[in-house]
This record gives sequence, structure tokens and C-alpha cells, in this order.
Amino acid sequence: MKIETQCLHEGYTPKNGEPRVMPIYQSTTYVYNSTDAVADVFDDPQLGMIYSRFENPTTDAVEKKIAALEGGVAAMCTSSGQAASMLSVLNLCNAGDHFISSSSIYGGTVNLFAFTFKKMGIECTFIDVDASEEEIRAAIRPNTKCIFGETIANPALTVLDIEKWADIAHENGLPLIVDNTFATPFLCRPIEWGADVVVHSTSKYMDGHAVQVGGVIVDAGKFDWAKSGRFPEFTEPDESYHGTIYTEKYPHAPYIIKARHQLMRDFGCYPAANSSFLLNLGLETLAVRMERYCENGIKVAEYLESCDLVEKIKYAGLESDPHHDRAKKYLPKGCCGVISFTIKGGRKNAVKFMDALKLASNEVHVADIRTCVLNPASATHRQLTEEQLVAAGIDPGMIRFSVGIENVEDILADIKNAFDVVRNG
Repeated sequence: MKIETQCLHEGYTPKNGEPRVMPIYQSTTYVYNSTDAVADVFDDPQLGMIYSRFENPTTDAVEKKIAALEGGVAAMCTSSGQAASMLSVLNLCNAGDHFISSSSIYGGTVNLFAFTFKKMGIECTFIDVDASEEEIRAAIRPNTKCIFGETIANPALTVLDIEKWADIAHENGLPLIVDNTFATPFLCRPIEWGADVVVHSTSKYMDGHAVQVGGVIVDAGKFDWAKSGRFPEFTEPDESYHGTIYTEKYPHAPYIIKARHQLMRDFGCYPAANSSFLLNLGLETLAVRMERYCENGIKVAEYLESCDLVEKIKYAGLESDPHHDRAKKYLPKGCCGVISFTIKGGRKNAVKFMDALKLASNEVHVADIRTCVLNPASATHRQLTEEQLVAAGIDPGMIRFSVGIENVEDILADIKNAFDVVRNG
């Protein structure tokens, strides 16, 4: 099936007489007809459901759909995008380990990697998204366990050269993790370019309606954990789970099954069934919405680029953007609906512009069906130092403008009215 069809039909197929729409299994637990049957499922959770702290039939259907959309072999949903990023790394790193990340990533993820992980004894080295192959290789250490980046960075909107980073990771026996939130699998499938793990904040474009917070991790099923030699956790018995050797018992998807058996079991950051139901509704219209976001996004970006009050703009769909050629390679169908730009006059005029908007909502969200706007330095990236803001491609006056699916003429009229307010003082 093509991706437009997959959005509707993957994950759940009703049998004769069953509901057309995927049901909500609003239950925390599952019944078995004997003690031995329960024991069998604990020995191998692939045989059935244990408890909704880490698996549920509704969520399972959504996981199957997202895995299919991304071209992976399996997926695991989480309670938030932050939880997905956290577990994706913790599944590989222990205290004393190290990993590498592009510096152009979401501010909350920067804080997770730079501060919270550091408290856990895991060190992260941040590298410029445009770093040379030599710079990336030079950052790899004997205790390095993975490399992390974002397809389209939030809110810097840089585009990751996935193939280059994947090749360097693989030649050093490392997996590449890619956050594909802004691109979604409709615009880019990182696994096809060499990514081994894909994560999303499903709260954004996948949901699209701002009704559920969630995340997901997708396993490409291609990385050779045994050959790498860096991951005894996959190739030796897991004492916490009946001595399971993941690469032997689950050769098709050892990464995601280890994440579920170990981390989801212990952290329990699994989404509610109702949240997964709402996410599935969003996924069903993902392809249609992404086309509209991209169509509106380029029109708004072109207008902003021509505006005398705009100091600089970041949108890879523009020919003037330094990552435009990279976007043509990885994002041929469009660059989503998020635009970052800076108004002349710094934060003062940025605030004046944002407060003058009538249609666009000033809110801590992005990638909604409704147009919304945010000043990252004051909100999502407020915890970063000045140096980290610069490394992430953010200045104090930057505005993150998330174009919705309204009529683009209405969006442009709102922007023009706000610029008039700025001009008139």
C-alpha cells in the first residue's frame, strides 16, 4: 500500500462482524485460563498482553500502523515525545557511557541530554548539524553508544544529512537515532536513508489536533547488534528478564523488545488507550494534512522572505535557505508547515507582532491544524544558556510560526495586520 492508504488501513483490520473503527480497549489487565498460561506470557510477552503499563490492544494497533508508515519492523508508543527520546537512548546507554547529538535539536531534548542524563552518568557531546565527517568521527569514543539528530530541527529548522551521519555511525558500529517529528513519514522516512531508530513526538503532526500528548519509538530492525561488539546488553543474558538474550530470542526486533521488556516495564510511561485512539484518528488524515501544511507553509515563507520587517528566515523549502539542496534530497514533497523567522527590532518587536495576531494562537505547541506562534527563547528553550541557544540556531527575537490548514489568505492577512501594528509602534 502507498502511504496515504497505510494511514487508513495499517494496524487494524476488522474481521467478519467486527467494528469498522478501531475499538478502545479500556482495560488495565487481561485474563488467562490458567496459571501456566500467565507464566508463559511472562516468559515471552510476545504471546499475549500482560498489563497496560506497557502494552494494550488499542495502542498495539497504533504501534503497528506507525511501524508500517516508517518502514520499520516494530514500534513502542510512550506517554510523550520526551519519554520516547529518553528511552531511545537509555535502551543503549548505561552509566559511564557516551553518545553524540546534533546541536540543532529541540530545547527540552537538549536539557534532557546535557543535564538529566549527566546526573545519570551518561555524557552527551553536541556537534553542529553541518559538522564535517572528520569532526563527527573525532567525537566518537570507545564508550560511545549512539548518534542522535532531528530530520527537521525544532525550531532551528535545519535539515539533517541523514545518510552522512548514518554512514559514519555504522562504520563505527553505532546506531543512528533520528527524531522525525516535523517531517513525519509522509515527508521523509529516515530508515530508508540509514537510520536505525526513529522517534516522534506524536503530539505534533501525527495527532495534529492538540488532543493527546504522546511519543513513539520505531525499530528499523536492520542494525547488527552482535557484529557491533558495543552492546552486550543485547547479546548476553538479561538477568532482569529470565536470562533472555534479545538478539537470539527476538532477532527480528531486539531493540524495541528490549526497550519494552526492560524500560517500559520499569518506567511505565505508556499511553492510555484513549490517547492512542485519538492518535489513530489523527494518523488517518496525516497524508492529507501534510500536503496542506506544506502548501500553506511555502506560501507564508515566501511572503515573510519578501517582507521588509523580517531580518532573517529559516525554511528549507526556500531556494535561499542553506539547507535547500538537502531538503530536495530528503524532503522532496515539502518541508512541513513550521517556519522560523526573526523580526527587526529583536524580542520587543517579536512580542508586539505575536500579541497583535488574531487568527494565530500564542501557545506552547506546534504542528497543529490551527496556526500557532511562539517565541522559543522565552518558552520552550528558556532553560538554555546563551551559548546553547546560539548552537541550536535560536536568537532572542526568533519567532516559530506553525502554519495550520486554514485558508492561506486568512493566515497571510493575519500576519500583515500584525506587521502593521509593529510598523505603527
